[in-house]
Amino acid sequence: METALQTKTLTLVQAITDGLDTMLGESKEVILLGEDIGKNGGVFRATDGLQEKYGEDRVIDTPLSEAGFVGAAIGMAVNGFRPVVEIQFLGFIYPAYEQIMTHASRLRMRTMGHYTVPMVIRAPYGAGVRAPEIHCDSTESLFTHMPGMKVVCPSNAYDAKGLMIAAIEDPDPVLFLEPMRSYRSSRGEVPEGKYTVEIGKGKKLTEGEDVTVISWGAMVPVAMKAAEEMKQKGVNCEVLDLRTLYPIDKDLVIESVQKTGRTVIVHEAHATGGTGSDLISLINDEAFLYQKAPAERVTGYDTPVPYFGFEDHYLPTPKRVAAAIEKVMKF
Repeated sequence: METALQTKTLTLVQAITDGLDTMLGESKEVILLGEDIGKNGGVFRATDGLQEKYGEDRVIDTPLSEAGFVGAAIGMAVNGFRPVVEIQFLGFIYPAYEQIMTHASRLRMRTMGHYTVPMVIRAPYGAGVRAPEIHCDSTESLFTHMPGMKVVCPSNAYDAKGLMIAAIEDPDPVLFLEPMRSYRSSRGEVPEGKYTVEIGKGKKLTEGEDVTVISWGAMVPVAMKAAEEMKQKGVNCEVLDLRTLYPIDKDLVIESVQKTGRTVIVHEAHATGGTGSDLISLINDEAFLYQKAPAERVTGYDTPVPYFGFEDHYLPTPKRVAAAIEKVMKF
């Protein structure tokens, strides 16, 4: 007789807190670092209550120095700890870019596998919350370009906790992108205790025969709404949530686009150099002869994310996604 799994209903950011709490409780090697993450619980309260529970030696408030505390976390990881760093917004990560790209991503190769860097860098990202423009960056492709870094991005509470635990246990550095727009927009059932969502594995959200719609993070609900609208018009979309941007679940993508022959990719990052470009290259390499139409991208524009009044014009909408689906259907 199977025992029913105990669950609780959490928002995405609460699920992240739960994942951090689970791993802090399991291992004293897990250390949190970041600006205002202690008494204040972080700018989005993702670490709320954790310093009080685990102490100032394990939930550490750092100075305003991204390069400094990311560099310190790399040193800690090499010496047996599993640090989890909070960057307040992805747009604030650039001072630490040299530490990440020169050291965190390369130490395994540089030491011929003698050392790994088991650390997590948490970074809220994306537009749609009326924050100033540098707070809204979606520059994930700056990090997927460098082998050695893994990049994950949950779209719901269940995946957020499972991916967080998997990231902390991973032997390599993981950039954990958190869609701000989705932090408190919905709730989901999350198992109590420890479980993982495998890094490198995407998920098929809906079955469809006509078009594959690929997205991740805060754009998943947008893709789902467009797919629902198109279903009313007789078009069945197969919606994929990548969940991991590096390494991409190539098998999931190729299997789907070989079935449907049409693809629409949705992301809020700029079009040029975005992950959508990599996906189109993958499709051309592995499934070109199956295609009935050129793949379409629905993305942010090649401009810095604009201020509040124009933010909604920058972000992909269900209407824009539906138009792209109609375009590939009519090709």
